[in-house]
Amino acid sequence: MLLMIPGPVQLHERIINSMCRQMISHRGAEFSKILKYCMDALKPIFGLKNGEVLLISGSGTAGVEAAISSFSKVKKILTIENGKFGERIGEIASKYCETKRLEFEWGRPVDLGEVEKAIKDCDAVAFVHNETSTGMLNPAEEIAKIAKENNALVIMDAITSAGGDYVKMDEWGIDVAVVGSQKCLGAPPGLAAVAVNERAWEYYNKKCPYYLDLAAYKKKLKELQTPYTPAVPLFFALEEALKIIEEEGLENRIRRHIILNSAVREWALAAGLELFPQPDGHSKYSNTLTAINLPKGVSDSDLRNTLRKEYGITISGGQDAVKGKIFRIAAMGNVGKLEVLSTIAAVEDVLSRFTKIESAIDVATKVLRDLK
Repeated sequence: MLLMIPGPVQLHERIINSMCRQMISHRGAEFSKILKYCMDALKPIFGLKNGEVLLISGSGTAGVEAAISSFSKVKKILTIENGKFGERIGEIASKYCETKRLEFEWGRPVDLGEVEKAIKDCDAVAFVHNETSTGMLNPAEEIAKIAKENNALVIMDAITSAGGDYVKMDEWGIDVAVVGSQKCLGAPPGLAAVAVNERAWEYYNKKCPYYLDLAAYKKKLKELQTPYTPAVPLFFALEEALKIIEEEGLENRIRRHIILNSAVREWALAAGLELFPQPDGHSKYSNTLTAINLPKGVSDSDLRNTLRKEYGITISGGQDAVKGKIFRIAAMGNVGKLEVLSTIAAVEDVLSRFTKIESAIDVATKVLRDLK
C-alpha cells in the first residue's frame, strides 16, 4: 500500500531496518549518543540556535499539549483557528488557561487585522503553521511579528511543516514549536520534538501534567537522557531519518517537497478540479499537501475506496466540517516523482469513471522536471 496521506508516511528501507536491532539500555551511553544526535540534527530543521529540542515519546498532539500546558503561566492565550488542528489547539489551551479562540472559516486565510485586535488583552498566541485539514500554509512570520509587538509568547504547531518547509524560529520570533516524527521527517509515528527558546521559560507553569512537564525533559538533558522510559526503537528510526535528511540537505529536501506538491496542484488545476483553500497575499497553499474539492457526482468512497482496491494507494478525505467534500494528497517525507505521478494518474483514472476530467499528467511531469 502506498501512503500519500499527511502521516504516517512511507518509510525508507533504511529506517525500517534501523528498528530491527536488539534493545539497548535507555540509561546507557549508546542511547545518550543517539539522543544528542537527534536533538542537534533537529535544531536546524526548526531554525533554532538559541534553545533546546526536547523529545517526548508520544504523538505530535502530545508535543502540542506539552508546549501549551508547560508554558501556560499567562493571563490569556489567543488561539488562531482555521482548520481541524487549529481547533484542536484551542481545545487543548482551554484546559489549562483562559483562552480566546479566534475562528475563521476552514480553508480561508487568517485575517491579520483581526489577530492584531484580538491579541491586545492576551500575552500568548498559539497557531498551526501548516493546516493539513485544509491545505493552507498560515502566515507564521506575520503572526509572530504581531505577537512580539504585543510582548506575547508564540507557540507554533509545525507538525506538518518542519522538515518539508521553511521553519525559522529564531528569525521569525517563535518561542516554542512542535514537530511530529511521522510527517515530513519521514520516521514512524510516536515521537514529538518540542523546540524551546530561553524566553519561553518565563511562562513556565509547574502545575502542568506530570508526563508532559517540559522542565523535567530539560533537566534530564544534563545527563543526555529522557525523564521517563523512551520508545527506544523509534529513536533508532528517528536517528536514521535525520541522517537521511542530512545527506539530502535541508534546502534540497524543502525544494523537493515544494516541487512535488506544486506538481499535484498544477495537475489538479489543469484537470479542471478546484483547490479547496483560498489563500491571500499572506496565507499560501501548503507545500506538503494539496486539498481538492470533490467534483460533483463523485463521492468520497467512489474515489478513495476504488483507489485503495485497484491501485493500492491511500489518500485522505476531508475531516469534520469538510468530510465528504474534499480529498487530500500529501507528498511528505521520502517520496519522489514516481509516487506522485503514480498517485495522480490513478486518481485521474478513477475520477474519469464518475465525472468529466481533463487528462493533465503532462502538466505535472513538466513541473517535476525541475526535480533532479
